[in-house]
Amino acid sequence: MSNNSILCKIENQVAFITLNRPEVFNSFNREMALSLQVALDTCSKDDNVRAIVITGNGKAFCAGQDLKEVTDPELNPGFRKILEEHYNPIIQKIRTIEKPIIAAVNGVAAGAGANIALACDFVVATEHSSFIQAFSKIGLVPDSGGTFFLPRIVGIQKATALMMLGDKVTSEEALAMGLIYKIFPTAFLMEDVASLAITLATMPTKALGLTKRLLNQSMTNSLEQQLALESDLQIEASSSNDYQEGVAAFIEKRKPEFKGN
Repeated sequence: MSNNSILCKIENQVAFITLNRPEVFNSFNREMALSLQVALDTCSKDDNVRAIVITGNGKAFCAGQDLKEVTDPELNPGFRKILEEHYNPIIQKIRTIEKPIIAAVNGVAAGAGANIALACDFVVATEHSSFIQAFSKIGLVPDSGGTFFLPRIVGIQKATALMMLGDKVTSEEALAMGLIYKIFPTAFLMEDVASLAITLATMPTKALGLTKRLLNQSMTNSLEQQLALESDLQIEASSSNDYQEGVAAFIEKRKPEFKGN
């Protein structure tokens, strides 16, 4: 499940997906975008994977689109193809995979790279990380779900300013505005992320996946629709083996051993 542009390993039921084009700050070309989709699909289907971490190799998380690809007359696939075949499927997979997905932002996350991070369930960063809605700097509009997720995270006015001005947001600023979950020391980023991911992987991941489905639907549902969906998914959760194990462990005053089913 690895190639030159995407690396993937599984440890302790956690899949670590690494964007691996450090020489161009992990900017996306077609190969990397399609390979990331394959990695996500593989993790989605693998029952041994109960949590996923996406990070970058080198100094950057992801600088967005590789502009050399879109300015090369022979390589340029065109923006419609880039969005409909590269980025949009990545965002949809991140949101529909019913397993916790953590973005471990190890450096700059710019453009599509920033918005891929925001589509994840958790975003953690280092003290040296930064986030940039870089699109306006080259006369483009935000894509990769940025105009959907960012206003819902920071509010419409702040999102408008960040997207129009293209301000660089430090990790401290990102934490203050609710853009990220936590800041980890650079030297311990992957160790701390692994600990967080392992914690999630040992939880009742069936219920976590259903929670993710509820949160996705809450973006567009009415209150009545959301209450009805909560009822339906609570019934589904209460039928799981993890629920039975959780209740038994509580009664027996022991640590539960969840299996994710």
